[in-house]
Amino acid sequence: MHRFTSRIRRPVKRQGAEQYILLTLLSFAASVILTRLFLELTGYPQLGGGTFHIAHVLWGGLLLFAAALMPLFIANRWVYTLGALLAGAGVGLFIDEVGKFITQNNDYFFPLAAPIIYAFFLLTVLLYLRVRRPPSRSGRAELYRAFDAMEEVLEHDLDPQERQELEERLRYVRDHSDHPDLALLAGHLLDFLTVESLSLAEPRPSFINRLENRWQAFQKRWLTRRRTRVFLASGLLGMSFLAMANMLQALPYGPFAGSLPHLIEELYLQGLVQSTFGLNWFLARIALETSVGLILLAASILLIAGKDRLGCGLSYIGLLLSLTTVNLLVFYFDQFSTILIASVQFVFFLATAYYHQTFLQDSAL
Repeated sequence: MHRFTSRIRRPVKRQGAEQYILLTLLSFAASVILTRLFLELTGYPQLGGGTFHIAHVLWGGLLLFAAALMPLFIANRWVYTLGALLAGAGVGLFIDEVGKFITQNNDYFFPLAAPIIYAFFLLTVLLYLRVRRPPSRSGRAELYRAFDAMEEVLEHDLDPQERQELEERLRYVRDHSDHPDLALLAGHLLDFLTVESLSLAEPRPSFINRLENRWQAFQKRWLTRRRTRVFLASGLLGMSFLAMANMLQALPYGPFAGSLPHLIEELYLQGLVQSTFGLNWFLARIALETSVGLILLAASILLIAGKDRLGCGLSYIGLLLSLTTVNLLVFYFDQFSTILIASVQFVFFLATAYYHQTFLQDSAL
């Protein structure tokens, strides 16, 4: 057993792994959203007729198969980017038909399908957050990443910045490796990188770098602390009223009085509350949405009053609760019409993180 396990190499995090996971996430989300939108706009057409029906799960499987095969026979690093995009699109097309897989009558519109897809997406987000943590540094791991970066030398595309980063990795291996042979190898590679005959490419900012530069310019010119606080407070205020909309319908007085029974009747006709169990989940949704609404309302008021730290803290709590818990119930009852609301919540979650990191990180408590 020991001999078998000794042959299994300890995993090393690939350089840029978090970017590949992010591409997979974005491709996955775009695949599901665009598929549902296309089917809704075109009246759910079917490819095939009579005996055959070519479901889009087959196209998803084809993309997943391509994403799995390409890294097996292509050594270039660009294959990981392409594979991430194909894998995300493939799993999106695959899991979009989960309703057919979990029901005996192959019900594509089964209400539980949307929460399952959303929960799977959240699990992938958790994986992304885990992967983007700084990797453990060791001579072995740094040499793995240095070999990965050597592709730029083979393609004659190594620029001065990339060479500087590669030299730093190799120096670390040379100075900190526990294995003399690895330290010696790193030293030889360092000598190779310093030869005058090594051709260097002109530094060219990538598409991501250009986006980052434009964002920094926009941020410096427009996103002052006051403007960001106003944007954040007004958005949280609007989302708080939206979150409490169902609670307002349950009130026995006011402009929404008496509308809750009609809403429950409509959900009953849709097959969403055909039992006490389903009704209890709907009431739980109202309670949770009301709680989130009150938290976001308090966060908005605190931001307006200048209590930024406490306001951001409550904003984090309310938006996280909504994104990770409440939306699972909302997707069940409202299906994919909730995507827009969830996207807005995520934008304001990022805005809260930006405000805290930019304006509160170094300020006094």
